[in-house]
Amino acid sequence: MEEKLTYRDAGVDIDAGNYSVKLIKDSVKATYRPEVLGDLGGFGGLFALNTGKYKEPVLVSGTDGVGTKLRLAFMLDRHDTIGQDAVAMCVNDILVQGAEPLYFLDYLAVGKLDPEQVAAVVKGVANACKESGCALIGGETAEMSGFYPVGEYDIAGFAVGVVDKSRIITAERVQADDVLLALPSSGVHSNGYSLVRKIVFEKMGYKGDEFIEELGKTIGEELLTPTRLYPKTCLPLIEKYDIHGMVHITGGGFYENIPRALPDNMGCVVDTTAWEVPAIFKLLQKWGNVDWKEMYRTFNMGIGMVLIVSREEAEAIKADLKAKAEPVYEIGHVTTGNHQVITKGGVFNE
Repeated sequence: MEEKLTYRDAGVDIDAGNYSVKLIKDSVKATYRPEVLGDLGGFGGLFALNTGKYKEPVLVSGTDGVGTKLRLAFMLDRHDTIGQDAVAMCVNDILVQGAEPLYFLDYLAVGKLDPEQVAAVVKGVANACKESGCALIGGETAEMSGFYPVGEYDIAGFAVGVVDKSRIITAERVQADDVLLALPSSGVHSNGYSLVRKIVFEKMGYKGDEFIEELGKTIGEELLTPTRLYPKTCLPLIEKYDIHGMVHITGGGFYENIPRALPDNMGCVVDTTAWEVPAIFKLLQKWGNVDWKEMYRTFNMGIGMVLIVSREEAEAIKADLKAKAEPVYEIGHVTTGNHQVITKGGVFNE
């Protein structure tokens, strides 16, 4: 009798998928806001926007992935932080236009479905959603046998937020002599990891478990530190003050990201001595013999979010943040110019 093949024989285990859903169900439901309709498992996520809160509600959406930082998760077999990276890269992006994150969806593609591994990743997503105030209303886990190696996966996400039309933050509001206020990053975040891996694992030959004295932890622990979530810190400021511009420092560092929040006829000056660059960036520069300008155009260098505000409101905003024990640095100002970022101080004056 000819053998009867099943989907499991082809590498796709439906039972394992159902068990994964069971493991993550409580974490997902813990993120629900009052506007969420229905339950986990539907074909689409339902969210009833409370239009009464807004005069002219505008939806703001963003999507992103984690990138090659995933390689570290595979190497170290640690999957509980990657989900926060996926959420942060999306909610931080929509935040800079003044939007409150409402809901998030994730897409996880695996080579072979390991329910515990999937649960670790998705619980990281759920925890980050809860901290950001947005609901995880849906997602997709795809078992793609033969496409990804066993034990490996890719994750991407999609966030939707809302802002009143009159409160949308755009470059049009930025003026010459506005101040750049910066909030620290939690580390390398999720950008520049192709260069990180080349330096740390190819050139230096590290495996990830080496304790680095300057860091006070292993190099793997440092590099897997998840991207900081900024909504809880920034949304009250957006509500209270006239924020002219915001910048999420991601791939492209200072030189590529800050101009995105500036009018075409303006630039800015950044004083790199205004904050202490974290040890990990100094080590990467030293180990890789990377030019300092290349460092500032690749990495966040310890700054994850920049607020562009009037000089009149700058001191009040700094006082507000300091009262909440939130570190903040005044790192520069807006100038008339040709849409460029000029870095000065420290290594740029040598």
